[in-house]
Amino acid sequence: MIGQHLIDMTDEAGYLRGDLDGLAELLGAPQELVEETLGVMQTFDPCGVFARDLRECLTLQLKEQDRCDPAMAALIDNLHLLATHDLVALKRAARVSDEDLCDMIAEVRRLNPKPGLKYGSAPAQPIVPDVLVRSLPDRSFYVELNSDTLPRVLVNQSYYATVSKTKMRKEDKSYLVDCLQTANWLVKSLDQRARTILKVAQEIVRQQDAFFTYGVRHLRPLNLKTVADAISMHESTVSRVTANKYMATNRGLFELKYFFTSSIAATAHGDDAHSSEAVRHRIREMITAEPAADVLSDDKIVERLKGDGIDIARRTVAKYREALGIPSSVQRRRLKRIAMGASA
Repeated sequence: MIGQHLIDMTDEAGYLRGDLDGLAELLGAPQELVEETLGVMQTFDPCGVFARDLRECLTLQLKEQDRCDPAMAALIDNLHLLATHDLVALKRAARVSDEDLCDMIAEVRRLNPKPGLKYGSAPAQPIVPDVLVRSLPDRSFYVELNSDTLPRVLVNQSYYATVSKTKMRKEDKSYLVDCLQTANWLVKSLDQRARTILKVAQEIVRQQDAFFTYGVRHLRPLNLKTVADAISMHESTVSRVTANKYMATNRGLFELKYFFTSSIAATAHGDDAHSSEAVRHRIREMITAEPAADVLSDDKIVERLKGDGIDIARRTVAKYREALGIPSSVQRRRLKRIAMGASA
C-alpha cells in the first residue's frame, strides 16, 4: 500500500513529489516503514527514480556504479558551484586535482537527471536473444543461432557479371573488382562471426550443463580463458563476441556474460570450487526462508555455507548481500517485527 502511494506521488521525470510525513499520517503507518519502503523502491530501474531532488537522484546512480566516493559526494553536495562554473571553489570542496575534477564532472554529466523520462510513449523494446538453447529428450541440449538477429548481406553476382561484360576503362574495372572483393569479404566476415558466436555458446552450454539441468545452485565457476582454450580462440575474441549477446534457455533469458563467474573455494570437506553467482543465490534462498524469530546474521550464513562445503569470508557474504539489495540482519529483524505488529 505504501509503495502504491509512492508511485502515485512520482512525476513523469521520476521524482518523488510529496511529504513522507503526510503519507505516514494518511496511512497510519510508521514513518520508519515509509522510509524503508522508499529505500527499496529507490533500487528500481531506471536507476535514480523515486529521488526527492537532483542531488539524491545523481547519488543513487553513482552508488549503483560504485562511484560515490567522498570526493564525488562532495561534488554532488556542491552542485550549485558546478552550475555557476565556480571550478576553483568546487576543486577546493572536493579536494582533488584539476585533472580529477574534469573527469568527475564528465562522469556526472553522463548521468541522467530525469530517469523517469526513459519511460515515455514509445513502446519498450524487448530483448531478442542471439542464441537459442533447447533441451532434447536424451537430456542433452541443442544450441542454434537466432536467424532473426543475424545481419543479411547478399552480393548480386549477376549484376556484377552483366556490368563487367561492358566496355570500360581500366580504372573502372579495377574499382568494380574492389567492390566485389569488399562485398565478399563482408559476407565471409559475418559468416565467421556467426560461427564464432555459435561455437562460444555451445562451449558455455557444455561447461554449464548442470545449470541448465538443475538450476542456479549448480552454476560452475567459469572464465573467458577456459572457454577460449577449449575452442582454440583468443580470450579477447570470446570477450568480444559475448558482449551484449543474450541466450534464451529453458530457465529464462540470460546475457552470455552471466555464465562467466568467479570461483569460491570449497572447504576441506567440500568437493569442487563454487560459482560466486551460485553462492549469491544460496544466500538469497537462506534469507528468504529465515523465520522472523531467527533472522540469520552474516556469521550464521558463513557457518551454514561452510556446512555445505563453501569456504567464504564474512565480509564476502556482506558484500554479496548488499549487492542483492538485502538489508542487514538488524534491519531485517526490525522490519519483520514491524510487519508482525501491523498484521496483529
